[in-house]
Amino acid sequence: MSRPEVPTVVFVGQPNGGKSTLFNSLAGPKAETSNFPGTSVKHTHSRVVLDGRPLDIVDLPGTYSLCPADPAERVALTHLFSERPDLIVNVVDASTFSRGLELTLELIELGRPMVIALNMIDVAERRGVEIDAAEVERLLGVPVVPTIAAYGRGVRELVDRSFEVLDRGRPPRPPRYAADVEDVIAGIEQALPPTFPAAPNPRFVAVKLIEMAGQGCASYLGEVEPEVQAAVERGRETLARRRGAPAYEVIAAERHHQAMKLAEETGKVRHGRRLTRDKRIDAVLMHPFLGYVILAAVFLAFFFVIFRIGSPLETLLLKPFAALRSGLAARLGNGLAFYLAEGLVQGVGGGIGIVLPYFLPLLLLMAALEDSGYLARAGFLLDAFMHRIGLHGKSVSPFILGFGCNVPAIVSTRGLESRRDRVLTSILIPFIPCSARTTIVLALIAFYLGPLWAAGFYAANILVVALAGWAVSRFMTEPSPGLILEIPSLKAPRPGALLRKTGLQVLSFIRFAWPLLIGGSLVLSLLVYFRADRWINDLLAPLVVRGLGLPHELGVTLVFGFLRKELSLIMMLQALGVDYTNLLSVVSREQIVVFTVFISFFIPCLSTFVMLWKETGKKWAFVSAGLSIAVALALSWLVRLVL
Repeated sequence: MSRPEVPTVVFVGQPNGGKSTLFNSLAGPKAETSNFPGTSVKHTHSRVVLDGRPLDIVDLPGTYSLCPADPAERVALTHLFSERPDLIVNVVDASTFSRGLELTLELIELGRPMVIALNMIDVAERRGVEIDAAEVERLLGVPVVPTIAAYGRGVRELVDRSFEVLDRGRPPRPPRYAADVEDVIAGIEQALPPTFPAAPNPRFVAVKLIEMAGQGCASYLGEVEPEVQAAVERGRETLARRRGAPAYEVIAAERHHQAMKLAEETGKVRHGRRLTRDKRIDAVLMHPFLGYVILAAVFLAFFFVIFRIGSPLETLLLKPFAALRSGLAARLGNGLAFYLAEGLVQGVGGGIGIVLPYFLPLLLLMAALEDSGYLARAGFLLDAFMHRIGLHGKSVSPFILGFGCNVPAIVSTRGLESRRDRVLTSILIPFIPCSARTTIVLALIAFYLGPLWAAGFYAANILVVALAGWAVSRFMTEPSPGLILEIPSLKAPRPGALLRKTGLQVLSFIRFAWPLLIGGSLVLSLLVYFRADRWINDLLAPLVVRGLGLPHELGVTLVFGFLRKELSLIMMLQALGVDYTNLLSVVSREQIVVFTVFISFFIPCLSTFVMLWKETGKKWAFVSAGLSIAVALALSWLVRLVL
């Protein structure tokens, strides 16, 4: 059986069963809500790419039956029959399993390839209901996947099984009723002409023609010819006479009996059964309201802990270097030897006294959050936010990596399925405050203005990412791949693993970043000694002095910030000729904020820019750099205006 170029997958289920939640987890940020053609009935649809394969997915309005009385449901089902979807994903609420199975049996009668998502399995377990999904699959002949759409559990397997069914293309076997009912259905099937309008399959049409009497079903199957209508009436009368009830009630009773029987054979009630400890914790961590409160509290505590550890360490570690600098000045005078020695002291001391006190706890806490499994949950919680900026929750992982370093974060975008999402995520990653910029924020804003100011800076940073993502995504029309986020089990981080991971990151800093800090500091000392720094400062004065309202001497620090962001912090002190403890004697708190904002958003560092060029191409690397410069200038000017 040949596959369509872009298969259509429809999500069908009863109201409040998690159908739309499951659909939204796959729909990506390009999901649209529009009317069915020629009606005012709305439905949600999206073209997504899953495992490199495009799909058109449609979320139909919730319905209890394929013979509904509600006009909106009738229109949706007319669409279902006329469009002939390539796959039906039937979302069944596991906590009301037997009731949901009645719609499932109707959908099986429809004769289209189908997969069952046994959703809200956690709610069923909380109520003491245990369902054997494998046995349900065996009895129905339809793939059954337990899912928890709210947590993203089972979504990966659901996608895999869906592709299996699409590739195989075999419809499920229909349920069989009692012999007298099957005789009537067979008689009506034989009376149907081969060209009966909108007939999905003869058996489904025969069953629905029987049900249409007394239920007010819409005639979505088309015009019924007199000969067919006569056969239907005879069949209805036969059933009514044999069973002593209207024919449509007989069909409903048969379906209800089968649903109850199947639920009893595959389900068990464990009175007093409780959720496992992990699931109880997840019910709180990923709660629709409490989850976000906890997320905000975790990240707020994250930065407070780093500040409380880093601030006293910074003060303690900088004292010996300040004393050493004073001693060198007294011993060496104001010659070249002093400037070289001062540059070396500033570079080494800045790395030890300013960078490491914040860098170490940042890396340790990031590793703890990742190893515990909480970062994956944070990504799932932020999925709705990501949709609004033109991405989905799968891009959260590179963003979170960006808090450590933007370079590996950009490399990790290779795991995103479409080039559109790889490019957009890569462009936004330089706006994420990496460990270098976090060091600057904590060492300047948190130290001199307080940790709440630093928290506010990060809140504003998230807003900037959202606005930039929303703006850039307007120019990208390529379909977004669907979201499949795996949620790992919660576990206590192992101290040994945390120390190893942190140690590797620190070693990388010592090997690659620290030489840049020392080298940059020495170069600045030489520029100051030969007074070449004045040329750079004069050249940048219109921007630094008039535009940003900063001291004239800071122009040169912006140039070196392109090499490594921490350089700007260390060289700021060096250029102003002050120690860290008396910085406020030459600049105001407002100027500290403006400087931090500009350095944080100003052009990505050299290594990030090179990686952007490699992963996205020259054009997008320069687009990212230009966007960063524009945002840095606009925000710095705005902050200066406000403060």
